[in-house]
Amino acid sequence: MTDLNDLPNPVPAGGKKHAPIELIRDLESTSGYWAAVWTMCTMPDVHLICDAPIGCFNLVATAVPDYTDAIPHIHNITPSVMREQEVTMLGTAGAVRKAVEALRRLHPDKTIIVVSTAESEMISSDHRDWLSKMDPPVPFFWSQSLEGDEWEGRDRALVWLWRNFGIENARLKIEKPQDGLSQFSILNSQFVNVIGPTYGCFNSPSDLHEVKRLIEGAGGKVNLVYPIEATLKDTPRLAESAVNVVMYREFGEALAKELGKPYLFAPIGIRETTEFIQKLGDLLGTREQAEAFIAHEKKTTLAPLWDLWRGPQGDWFATTEFAVVAGRTYTEGLVRLLADELGMKLQFASGRPRQPGEMNNIQIREALHKKQPAFMFGSLNEKIYLTEAQAKATHFIPAAFPGAVVRRSLGTPFMGYSGVVYIVQEMVNRYYDLVFNFLPFDNVAAAGQLREVTNPLTAASRLVWSEAARAQLDRQLEGIPWISRISASRELRAQVEVYAVKHNLREVTPEVVERALAG
Repeated sequence: MTDLNDLPNPVPAGGKKHAPIELIRDLESTSGYWAAVWTMCTMPDVHLICDAPIGCFNLVATAVPDYTDAIPHIHNITPSVMREQEVTMLGTAGAVRKAVEALRRLHPDKTIIVVSTAESEMISSDHRDWLSKMDPPVPFFWSQSLEGDEWEGRDRALVWLWRNFGIENARLKIEKPQDGLSQFSILNSQFVNVIGPTYGCFNSPSDLHEVKRLIEGAGGKVNLVYPIEATLKDTPRLAESAVNVVMYREFGEALAKELGKPYLFAPIGIRETTEFIQKLGDLLGTREQAEAFIAHEKKTTLAPLWDLWRGPQGDWFATTEFAVVAGRTYTEGLVRLLADELGMKLQFASGRPRQPGEMNNIQIREALHKKQPAFMFGSLNEKIYLTEAQAKATHFIPAAFPGAVVRRSLGTPFMGYSGVVYIVQEMVNRYYDLVFNFLPFDNVAAAGQLREVTNPLTAASRLVWSEAARAQLDRQLEGIPWISRISASRELRAQVEVYAVKHNLREVTPEVVERALAG
């Protein structure tokens, strides 16, 4: 595909040249419509009608969930079947009404919610007024598909669910307590909600499993995991907790603020996990139990980390570079763990959504083409960029969607103490692979090639390397992680010498290096 920046830059009549067009490829997030589907369809007593053409739910309901959450199909979503006549003349109200009536017959026990899409928003199909007059009323969620990104969409959907299905029922429970006891009595002082896990969240099952373990270890009781382990009817129960844990930095905090209770973010790294358990213990009045849990974890869950740190492979932590491009939760957490706590070298990090000053996709691609870290935590985008750069010395570790990568196992956490051990173990194993891949097998093959092209075995030794050629080879090595440079140096040097001997050259110049390595 032609890059727009490669096209001729026209000069208008006034003679002033336009600035180059910046084309940001590989969009970082999906839309507010996708966010609404992945938030609301987690609840089994909901059925969504997306006001869209018949095929516009295939990606969000079938294709993408399958290669992220391993869900073959989200069953509780139906399109309104918008057609050309609805777009040009009739509007979509009639199609939506038919869908509502059909679903009420098929699923009388479910709450039907109508959600706008990019297609319906483009023709201003706002149905909230007439849907509110149906008997019973049908809720309508304007997803802002054309305005907000995925993270903003999930935040809005969670708050909307609470305001429409939670807050009024929660007030009734306070005003009319059963048996003289308030629903918010001391009986619930150790209840904790987990807010945020929805479809399409990277590594959600495993990280949620670890967060629950930490909550219980600190003395808490998990009240509600909202929305992925809840029903719509459970929504009022959000008010019953003493503390809320927000799983992600990208979204969920808005709902936690609405609930008006203390809240903490799920932790990544040793220090942050320890502080999380201590703070949760203070909020729940279980600090003594929390401290005992931390002491036990240091002797059990974290034991492999100490062993890895003290082993022979511990020497490379301080000299190994890594980079991260992921959701803000994982980007900030991995930087704290790997750079701040383990002392590894950070080449670059960029979160999603991006903050001012962070790199966009084009800049990330250019950075990875110029120099590759030993470890790259990222999404499919970064994996493609590394493949383009032929970066065989870099190990890619999935840390974000888009994938394609499935993370349904409970044994791959990034959060909590278990996450620390899993990440370090994963990196050490990849490090062993890295070393193996650069064993000098290629040098043996290169020597065989030298013997084939010339009988005197001293042919390569008679080659003269100019200082400029050595500098050129060094520049080629700058993009390779330092762990691999010694072996890579031998491999590249042999490749250049094979080329020189084949072409009966006596001296290796920068041009020879360039031609040899280009082939």
